[in-house]
Amino acid sequence: MRGTWFYGGRSPLGDRQEQSVSVYCENGIIRAVGTDEELGLLLAGKAPERVNLDGGYVLPGLADCHMHLSMQGMKLAALDFSGAASKDEMLRLLRERAERTPPGEWILGLNWNENAFYPPVAPTRDELDGITDRHPVLLTRVCYHSWLANTEAYRRAGVEENAADFPSGTYGRDREGRLNGRIYEDAGLPFQQAVPKPDYGEKKACIRRAAEYALSLGLTAAHTDDLRYLDDLDTLLRIHRELREEGVLLRTHQLVYHPHLPEASALGLRGGSGDEWLRLGGAKVFADGVLGGRTAWLSEPYGDEPGNCGFPIHTREAFAAIVREARQAGFPVAVHAIGDAAADLVLAELERQPLSEVAGLPDRLIHVPVLREAQLARMSRLRLAADIQPPFVAADYPWVRERLGQRDVHRYAWRTLLSAGIPCGGSSDAPIEPLSPLYGLYTAVTRRKPGETHGGYEPGEKISLAEAVRLYTYGSAQTAGEERERGLLAPGYAADLTVVDRPFAEDPEEWLHMKVRRTIVNGRLAYSGEG
Repeated sequence: MRGTWFYGGRSPLGDRQEQSVSVYCENGIIRAVGTDEELGLLLAGKAPERVNLDGGYVLPGLADCHMHLSMQGMKLAALDFSGAASKDEMLRLLRERAERTPPGEWILGLNWNENAFYPPVAPTRDELDGITDRHPVLLTRVCYHSWLANTEAYRRAGVEENAADFPSGTYGRDREGRLNGRIYEDAGLPFQQAVPKPDYGEKKACIRRAAEYALSLGLTAAHTDDLRYLDDLDTLLRIHRELREEGVLLRTHQLVYHPHLPEASALGLRGGSGDEWLRLGGAKVFADGVLGGRTAWLSEPYGDEPGNCGFPIHTREAFAAIVREARQAGFPVAVHAIGDAAADLVLAELERQPLSEVAGLPDRLIHVPVLREAQLARMSRLRLAADIQPPFVAADYPWVRERLGQRDVHRYAWRTLLSAGIPCGGSSDAPIEPLSPLYGLYTAVTRRKPGETHGGYEPGEKISLAEAVRLYTYGSAQTAGEERERGLLAPGYAADLTVVDRPFAEDPEEWLHMKVRRTIVNGRLAYSGEG
C-alpha cells in the first residue's frame, strides 16, 4: 500500500523547536519518525504521497478524554449564556430569544453560572415569568446538574407546587415554600421528558456540529457519553458510521450510560467493542453532583452552607448492583465523583468487585477534584485511571475556596495524582468548559484564568508543559486502554497529528493565540485551517 510522508514540520516544544519533524505512515499507522533528511534517506526509491506541513509545529494527536459531543452540538445551536456576567444580562438574552421564538415553543438555554455573576445571584421563576409566560423555558446551568424553569415549563412537566422531592434530586423553594425555579439533579427528569425529542436528522446534525468543531480545535479523538441524548446504541453507531463515510474523521471512545447495558449485551457488545474509529468504553455512572450547586457529596459539610454535605445519586446497594451488572456484561465502570464521600463509595465498591485481569480497559474515576490522602493510595492499588479537567481550576477558583472551607483534602490535585502513579487523561468536560485543548494546556500549567498574573491557584499542583501535553495525548490513551495504539509520535502508533502555527512561547498567555493549521487522523487530513 502506498504510504504518506508528512514532511516540513517542526517541533513546538523546548530545545527541539528548530528541528524538522517528518512522519511516514501506512494504512493509518506511523512507520517512521525523524527529521526531513532522515526520512528522505529512508524513503529513497519509494514513491509515497507527500504532504508538506509548511513549517507547522507538530504534536501527537490531541485527545479529550471526557467531553460530551451531543451537549457541545446543542450548545453551538442553543441560547448560550457562557458570556453573561450578571443576572440582568442573562435575562436580556432570554428576552431577545423569546421575541423571535413562536409562542408555545420551548426556549432552551445553556451554561448560566451565577458564581461568575456580579452580584452572584441567579434569576428566579418569577423573573423568568416576567420575560415570557407564552413559552416554556428550561435553562441548564453550566454544570448540567441543575436547571431554571418558568411556570409554563413546570406546567408542561406536570410538576405542581406540592411536588415531592426525589431521593436523588430536589426542587428549590423560596421562604414561603413556593417553587422558585431552581431544579437539582434527578428532579430535572420530568422537565427533560417534557421537552420534545429531536428526530434522527436533528441528532445527526448535532453530533456533526460538535465533531467538526472538535477537529477544528486540533482534537483527533474525543471520549464522550451521548446515549442520554441519542437514546439507543443503534442510533449512536449509525450516526458515527454515516459521519465517517461523509468525511467527518473524529475518533470517538463512547462511554455507555449504565441503563443501556442490557441493550449492549443484546447486541453482543462489551467494553472495547468497535474499531479504530469508534470503540465502546466503560459503563457511565453518576455517584454525586457538583460543587457549584452544592450537590457534590462531601464527607464534611460545605464551608458556606453548614449542615449540607450534598448527597449521593445512588444508595450503596444500588451502586453495587450497577457495578455488578457492568462486570457481568463485560464493561469497566466510569464514575462521575466530585466529592470525597462519593469517591469513598466508588473505591469501596471497586475494591469489593475488582476488575477482571482479562478486561482490556481500566475503570475510570471522573473529575475527583476533592480527595483525601488515604484515597490516593487506594486508587493506586486498583486498575483505575482518572479523567481530570485542568480548566476546572480556572472556572472554580476563587469561589470554591469558600465552598470547601477548611478541610484536610487535596484540591484539584493534578500533580499529586501523577506523583501517585495514577494514569490521568486531560479533558474539558465540554461544553461545561471550553473544548479547546490548547486552553486545557494553559490551565494545566498556569492554574489561573487568562489574563491573571498571580502564581496560580494551589500552585503546588502545577505541572510542566511536557506533562500537560502528555495528559492530552498518551494520558488520554491510557484512560481508554489504548496506550499501545495512540498518544505518541512513534512507529506502531496511530498516525494522528495536531499541527499548530507556532511553538509554545515562554509566556503561557501567548499559547491562547495559537491556531490549529491541520488535524490529521489515521493518516488522513481531517481539518485544514487553510480551508
